[in-house]
Amino acid sequence: MNEPVTLLDLIFYGVAALTVLTGAYAVFSRNIVRAVFSLLGTFFGVAILYGFLSADFVAVIQVLVYVGGILVLMIFAVMLSEKIETAARSNRAGGVILGGLVGIALLVFLVTLAVQGPWIQAEPGAYEATTASIGKTLLGEALLPFEVLSVVLLAVVIGAVVIARYRKSEEADS
Repeated sequence: MNEPVTLLDLIFYGVAALTVLTGAYAVFSRNIVRAVFSLLGTFFGVAILYGFLSADFVAVIQVLVYVGGILVLMIFAVMLSEKIETAARSNRAGGVILGGLVGIALLVFLVTLAVQGPWIQAEPGAYEATTASIGKTLLGEALLPFEVLSVVLLAVVIGAVVIARYRKSEEADS
């Protein structure tokens, strides 16, 4: 049972630690610009961890959607905000005590679960690409929910544009 630690294990633990550290920095940072940029490290770290789990499709989607879409959108939103120099005061510490208590309770629960849980170690199987099977499922048996979701997302985008134009016309009138 005492197997030697390989270089791959060390890389995994290093990436996991950096992911947790950048995520913690994003949560506890008082500067919103730094918090958003630290999410870059968190999202890339999660994508690398998905890669270690042989979830190639999920890793690529993590980079495309979160890093390429959501993070860039957040960066633009922060950078286009007025008075960004006062953003350091926007992260109030209102619920620190309650959040700390909930966090400690969750940590105790998860550590207890990890220590007492039955850990079954199986030999890793051969690597199989997951992209083809996910594509066949999305365009086969899950086609209707996939298309309904795309129509709902289109409605959300149209609604956001309408609301933004309405607010802009209200500001111009006043």
